[in-house]
Amino acid sequence: MSTRYTIEGMTCGGCVNAVTKALKRAGFEAQVDLASNSAEIDGNPDTEAVVAAVRGAGFEAKPAQG
Repeated sequence: MSTRYTIEGMTCGGCVNAVTKALKRAGFEAQVDLASNSAEIDGNPDTEAVVAAVRGAGFEAKPAQG
């Protein structure tokens, strides 16, 4: 099971790396995709922790709709 989050503000591969590293430092296993501006995080993570980690990297995250 995984949970998808929409990531706002990513524009390049460097952005993807920054978000991926921030999530990893926070203890999450994630696949971040620039084309869909999203992150697929393994399991059912605490949303506040995900948002805080992504915000710390300079981006915004919110649970994906649908």
